[in-house]
Amino acid sequence: MDGNGTDKLCAPLPANPTISDVAERAGVSRAVASRALSDEQRPVSAEKKARVLQAAQELGFRPNLLARSLTTKSVNLVAVVVNHIHDLSDLDLFDPLLAAVQNMGKQVIFIRVGSSDRVESFLRTGVAYHVDAAIVFSDFADAATARTLFRSDQVLMLNGRHDDDSPAVIPDERVGIAEAMAHAARQGVKSAALVTGRLTSVLEQARIRLYHAALAAQGIRLTASLQGDYSYASGHKAGEELALTPRPDAIFCTSDAMAMGVLDRLRADFPQGRATTTRLYGFDNLSLTDFDAYPISSIGYDKQAYVAAVIAVLTGAATGPWPLTLPTRFHPRLTA
Repeated sequence: MDGNGTDKLCAPLPANPTISDVAERAGVSRAVASRALSDEQRPVSAEKKARVLQAAQELGFRPNLLARSLTTKSVNLVAVVVNHIHDLSDLDLFDPLLAAVQNMGKQVIFIRVGSSDRVESFLRTGVAYHVDAAIVFSDFADAATARTLFRSDQVLMLNGRHDDDSPAVIPDERVGIAEAMAHAARQGVKSAALVTGRLTSVLEQARIRLYHAALAAQGIRLTASLQGDYSYASGHKAGEELALTPRPDAIFCTSDAMAMGVLDRLRADFPQGRATTTRLYGFDNLSLTDFDAYPISSIGYDKQAYVAAVIAVLTGAATGPWPLTLPTRFHPRLTA
């Protein structure tokens, strides 16, 4: 009962409940209600916290993250910056990555850059995103640009374009590529074609150099080099070109999505997915390669370990030196 003899639990519920309404219904101060509904470390008794949570549920109260950010400087949002959504290697990471970020009490927003011109457009128009941190997959943005775009130093670079002021996580691709090339040599491969991704990517440039070095180390002759963009469509197009020429002993693709396109165009060379005269190698070790439709031999890293490294950076558990690296390994399947 309040001072006028009215039962607060029977009073009409407010249409747009505030933190003050929650505090009044729970019989606590506004400050206690705010702490009970936030991630603040200041103590609130279990009994008061339970009352506040029950009151918030009964009222249908939802915290205003933007309003909270004005005092806590946090909006509980993490930006994930990508080039395009057709990069299947990124898609394979997004589900475990989103789950891990949400377990931190934050949510993810995706920002599709598409091209370097788009980054410049963001900067020219003064568009910035208020987020707690940014995870940059896109190869069109360097670390300094990303910090400017988000007006924050909390930028994690996954594209190889980091600097001394930015944390970074990248795969160490040398071992995996060397293992795949040694496997090919043991199968008698003497000639090979290479299907590559975007040359604007710093990581792709390094990957291509590693392929060339591994080919030379095993004495395998490079007969063709075709450029794609990591997509299935670009791999299928490369398969069209390879279908018009004498087939090399092996085809190496720098993404599994491109290898899937090559495989579908050259299915006659791979009955039931099994290599006959030509062997096919991909990169990324996508989950799809574990199924019968695309049994592609591939190079990849442990996705869970990668996500764990990203979260360690975001939470401050990892402090460098940068970049953190994860080893890659070769995974043989029917196409090789």
